[in-house]
Parts: sequence; structure tokens; C-alpha cells
Amino acid sequence: MEVCYQLPVLPLDRPVPKHVLSRRGAISFSSSSSLFGAPDPRQLSQRRGAISYDSSDQTALYIRMLGDVRVRSRVGFDPEGKGSYSYLCIDFRTLHSLQNDLHSAGPVSGRRLRRLLSFQRYLHSSRLLWGTPHLNPLHILDEDYTGQAKCMLERVATWNFDIFLYDRLTNGNSLVTLTFHLLNQYGLLELFQLDMVKLWRFLVMVQEDYHSLNPYHNAVHAADVTQAMYCYLREPKLAKSLTSCDILLGLLAAATHDLDHPGVNQPFLIKTNHYLAKLYRNSSVLENHHWRSAVGLLRETGLFSHLPAEDGLKMEHQLGSLILATDISRQNEYLGKFRTHLDQDDLYLSNASHRHFILQMALKCADICNPCRPWELSKQWSEKVTEEFFHQGDIEKKHRLEVSPLCDSQSNSMANIQIGFMTYVVEPLFAEWGRFSDTHLSQTMLGHLGLNKASWGGLMFVCPCCPFEMNHYGSAICLLSTDAKNH
Repeated sequence: MEVCYQLPVLPLDRPVPKHVLSRRGAISFSSSSSLFGAPDPRQLSQRRGAISYDSSDQTALYIRMLGDVRVRSRVGFDPEGKGSYSYLCIDFRTLHSLQNDLHSAGPVSGRRLRRLLSFQRYLHSSRLLWGTPHLNPLHILDEDYTGQAKCMLERVATWNFDIFLYDRLTNGNSLVTLTFHLLNQYGLLELFQLDMVKLWRFLVMVQEDYHSLNPYHNAVHAADVTQAMYCYLREPKLAKSLTSCDILLGLLAAATHDLDHPGVNQPFLIKTNHYLAKLYRNSSVLENHHWRSAVGLLRETGLFSHLPAEDGLKMEHQLGSLILATDISRQNEYLGKFRTHLDQDDLYLSNASHRHFILQMALKCADICNPCRPWELSKQWSEKVTEEFFHQGDIEKKHRLEVSPLCDSQSNSMANIQIGFMTYVVEPLFAEWGRFSDTHLSQTMLGHLGLNKASWGGLMFVCPCCPFEMNHYGSAICLLSTDAKNH
């Protein structure tokens, strides 16, 4: 078995608060449960990977990652403490109401489910059998859908892979099935002696800990990033240089890089004095939480428990180093380092630290590659991320907070958001990646990027009385809905 090389140790020993949730992966916003029709906090506490918006949970931090941590006390914080906002009982489209409906649906026969469901669906429905209703209704996939999904996996290395279609064909299990397929295709289960049941359980938990009603930061985005990462790992320079450990970490980091994302950005957490922002000192707040959540799942499932303890810790640290690199606020730092290496021609992929840096850059590219996809896919992602931005802005307005950049639907449009993002973030990164890996894939991505930017430019005729884009025919179209409005 290949051994991962030591990288600079990242801090895993920050103190864990005394009051921790019985559920893993929870972010807790200070709030008043009377706002927005909040659910009973006892129901919230049952949802693994959920964000709680109840003030009684404010001090209950964040994941059971250091062993088997249990709730010791519920007493503690003043929810109206200095500097806190007592409002954030925000559902962000979580299915609290559906939880209530499912609670009243009556018991579910475990034997009947076992008989009807495949191994995958049985694991996916395991929370029902444990007494906690699943957030989504169970639908059984017929053989036609399963066959089509398998056919799509045969083309998983193509850049026009339609993750939205694949997610539909797998009944919302794109992240689980795609990641498992890629790990198995590389032979990593055998090489690292990974227990298949533990791996499947880990991936199911990862998928469930993404918030399905986040328009953008959800499990489909994670699956899309994982597929893009796979494409990059196949590039000639990487394919001939990366070790099996590098590939394993790259795929796992892609799958978990936004784990338990709340659907709001770091400035939102900082301006509301959220305790995670304080815990991580306003630095890479979400990325640290994604990493810690991933480590929590690795330890809970015991996926690496058969490895020597030192090797397991190294893999956790390297996983964190990859996930932390996706912090968009550190874009210029990583891009500058990448550009310097390319200018000096001193990247040696025989060097473990250089390979790790390239993995970081590959994950950064995969994370923001949507503008480099074909227009039909890219536009869907643009709609989803804009919807999430504007939803945050609406919340900030409602609570009289300063509206974050790009989140005000009255002063921003989808087209100008996308053009700005492409110009100042995506183009510089992919130009350097193209210098590093001058391949057909790189040229394809840059080609799509140019075409998509031109397409958004054609939608920049903004109606003076509303934030809708206007097409070439003078019809104002709200790109966040299916309804066209003529002015």
C-alpha cells in the first residue's frame, strides 16, 4: 500500500465547546423559534447534517468528530448575548414541514423495505428504519433508469457529462453512485483495503449531509465537482505522476468540499457573529467546517480505522489542506503561487508537496468550472447560484443587515454577476491551468468559457425598471423563473 507523504500539519486540536449536539455536522444559528414558523428544536436535533436555527442550540457546536462525543448539557449561552442577532431561524428551503408530515405518516415496516429496496436504497432509507424519517420520499428505480445511469457512467470522463440528468436517473443519488464508481474504477477499494459497506455508508452520509434544498451548494454540485476532478486527474501530466493516495484524497476532497454548507457565505456568518466564525477566527470559516464535518464522517464510519493511526491522521490533514484551498477569498494567494511556479518552470510532480499543490489547484478549478461547461449546463448552474445569492440578500434585507455583494436582486442581474465572475475569477485561474496542462480538455474549457461569456454579454441590456435581463428582441426575461414578462 502506498503511504501518503507528510505535509505541514493543519490544526485539528482547537478546543471543542462543552455543549455539543447529539447530531453530527450541525451549524446552529442564534434565533428565536417564534420566527418563520420554526420547528421544534427536538426535531431539528434529530436531523443529521442539518443547520439548526433555534436559539436553544446556539452553543451546541458542531460535529461529533473527536471520538464519540455526546451531549453533556443543554444549559449555557444567553441567546441574546452581545453582538448576536436573534433572528436567524431561517429555513433556507429545508424540509422542516415535510419532517412533520413524515412524522405523522406512521411506522414503516423495516422488513418490507428490505424486501423492496436494493442495498443502495436500503442504506439510503436507513434513517427511516432507525425512527427518523428521511427528508425525501422513497421512489424505487426501475431497470430502465438504472441501465441508463450505467450507460452514462461509461462516459463519465467526458466534459459534457450532464450531472443533472445523471442525478435524475439515480433518483437523487448522483454523489453516492458516481464517487463509488470512480473509487472502484481506480481499484482503490482493493488497494487500500476499504470495507465496501463502510465506504457506502460514508458516501450515503456525505450525500445526506448536503442540504438538498440549497439551490446551488448541494450534493449535485458536489457530484459535479467530483466528476470534473476526475477529468483533471486523467490529464496526462497528472495521470502519470499521481500516486493512488493522491487520487483517493482528490476524489474524497471533491465529494466533501462543501459538506453541510448552509447556503449562506462567510461574510454572512461573520456579520451575524456566528459562533463558527468565532471558532475559526473569521478565517476560512465554511471550509474549516466542511473539513471537520468530513473528518467526523470518516471517524464515525471507521473508513480508515484499519490503517495505522499515523497514516489515518495524515490523510485527514491532507484532506483538510485540499478543502481549505477552495476558499475563494484566498484565490489570489493560490493563483499567484501557481503563476510563479509556471513562470519559473519549477513544478516537479515527483515531489510530493508539488503534487499536493497541483491537487489543490485542480480542486479549485473543479469547484468553479461551471462557466467552462457547455452553455446548456453552465446556464443551469448560473441560475442556481444566483437564486442562492438573492435568497441570502432577501434575508439580509428582511433583518436590516447590510446586503452582501452580489446578493441584492435589485442592483444585480444574473448576467452581470456571471460576467464579473468569469472575468475576475474564472478566466485568470483557467488561463494558468491551461499553461500547466495544455491539452484538448483545457482548450475545450477555455472555448466554452469564451462562448458563455459572450452569451451573457448578449443579455446585458438591462431594463431600467426591474432587474430582469433583456434579450435581443427587447423582451425582458426573468432568468430565475420560467415566466417571461414583456415590458
